[in-house]
Amino acid sequence: MKNVLLCLLVGVFLVNLQGISQAQEGRGPGQGRGMGRAQGMGPGQGMGRGRGMGRGMQRGHQHDDRHDADHEVFEFLLQHHKKIKRIVKELPDGVETLTESDNAEVAAMIKDHVQWMEYRVEESNPIRMRDPLFAELFKYTDKIKMKHEDTEKGVRVVETSDDPKVAKLIQAHAKVVSKFVENGFAEAMKNHAVPTDAVLTSAEPGKPVIDGHGKVVRMASATHQPLDGSKVAVDITRGGSPGELNSAIEKVAKYLNIFAAAGAEPARGQFAMIFHGDATLAILHPEAYTNEFGTEGNPNVKLLRELHEAGVEMIVCGQTLTGKGKSSDDVLVFVEVGVSALTANVNLQQDGYAFIPLGN
Repeated sequence: MKNVLLCLLVGVFLVNLQGISQAQEGRGPGQGRGMGRAQGMGPGQGMGRGRGMGRGMQRGHQHDDRHDADHEVFEFLLQHHKKIKRIVKELPDGVETLTESDNAEVAAMIKDHVQWMEYRVEESNPIRMRDPLFAELFKYTDKIKMKHEDTEKGVRVVETSDDPKVAKLIQAHAKVVSKFVENGFAEAMKNHAVPTDAVLTSAEPGKPVIDGHGKVVRMASATHQPLDGSKVAVDITRGGSPGELNSAIEKVAKYLNIFAAAGAEPARGQFAMIFHGDATLAILHPEAYTNEFGTEGNPNVKLLRELHEAGVEMIVCGQTLTGKGKSSDDVLVFVEVGVSALTANVNLQQDGYAFIPLGN
């Protein structure tokens, strides 16, 4: 079995600790009284001496009955981490690990958990994908060779790969799991970066959405990757020299490029720009801008148009616009005039947009 997460208690720590439920009688899937040996879904007996961790798990990524039972096992092992002993031997192409406990119940849970996680990985139903190291390792299960055997008190695993980079990932993962055993919940709450010598994709500048503005560098192994479907409202009050591009507008170009090219995978975000304060007149059409500042057109127009074509919504505060002696007739055709910056920001936040201020 080529399984990334069978590296001894991997799943113990593959848990998003938010929402872990307490173990209860009658929650476990499967039938029978043995630790992890029952087949099929059915009236389970829950935690304790009768978890039926069998082959009847539902497929896919939904939270089924086994998902709840999985959290119970994780919590149990994390709570009893001081009763777990772990030895890691690095090999040229991976690791050999031994995880055991003198406590019979903990040892049984270790074996139970490893069997359960083996099946989950076989079914491509991973967990703890928020952790960059685990997410990266899950990508290369086809390159991992895994052998495991139960011992009297736990599990022995030999995990290797012919790919040197994947072998580095295996070794890094083993070190993190050892930290889980040492520190329990405190370590499991952390994310873990992919080591630089184990990055399978080069950290090169990505292809920007907006060429020539907002250059970014791809960081495939960093934490807090851009999330697809994110909503971002950029509140712009920053002014500047009338003859130069407003730096806040260029910053928004960088934000788009971060989502498109700086992460491990491209992510689509919804962006809105709200102009008010000293930034209000940055969105005037060229003639109105020239009349106001005596420049040759509006230096912001080209980038604003590119942002518009990239799907960015633009809103100018009607109150501030009017206060500065301008009207909707003076505004670029693709910029909306809102009642106020206040109402625009409130409405966008109610729609799930994150508020990002860009002032002076």
